[in-house]
Amino acid sequence: MLADNEPFIIHAYKSGLEEAGYIVAVAEDGDEAVRQILALHPDVVLLELILPKQDGFSVLKTVKADPAVSAIPVIVLTSLSQDADTAEARNCGAAEVMLKSDVSLQDVLLVIERLLSSN
Repeated sequence: MLADNEPFIIHAYKSGLEEAGYIVAVAEDGDEAVRQILALHPDVVLLELILPKQDGFSVLKTVKADPAVSAIPVIVLTSLSQDADTAEARNCGAAEVMLKSDVSLQDVLLVIERLLSSN
């Protein structure tokens, strides 16, 4: 599952993940992300912290507080580059925090594969 509010990122990552063999659900705001995570129980979530309606930190806290979905690994893939944001995301339960400007789709795919193989 991919939760982001930037159309270019959604298109690029959705296409790349589908080419790699993944089925990708998309949410463009935090409320929709929570609804889809609770309904679909995806294998992994890619989550931007800057989202309308409910930010990624809130989404992460909600998911990690729900026993039905708390074990789903959440990769925070964000534009926020402050150390405090990274630390807060990890404290909220993110399995990995990646800065969009510093990673490629291939980097993200490697992290997804690592997290899925460890579950």
